[in-house]
Amino acid sequence: QVQLVESGGGLVQAGGSLRLSCAASGSIFNINVMGWYRQAPGKQRELVASVTSGGSRNYADSVKGRFTISMGNTKNTLFLQMNSLKPEDTAVYYCKYSSTLTVMAYWGKGTLVTVSS
Repeated sequence: QVQLVESGGGLVQAGGSLRLSCAASGSIFNINVMGWYRQAPGKQRELVASVTSGGSRNYADSVKGRFTISMGNTKNTLFLQMNSLKPEDTAVYYCKYSSTLTVMAYWGKGTLVTVSS
């Protein structure tokens, strides 16, 4: 089993920055995909950014050029640097771990990001 704990959410003004962190513990394997998702009120959960253990990164079009996803050197820590935040970025942000080996996905409890205008 894997436990994911997010941190770094909060309230910021438009144009500001936040850095989210996700710490994973448990049965972590080297071959994996980790990502950040978000869910705004009344909307479906959407992929924000993902990174593989091989270093391949993907971003939603809405955050390209503003957000950067990265992994710690242990490969079980995930970061999301968010710059030039917009009110439409307001959502609960979730960390996700996917094991390629077991085809299992694990989610954190989420951290709330609120961007005021």
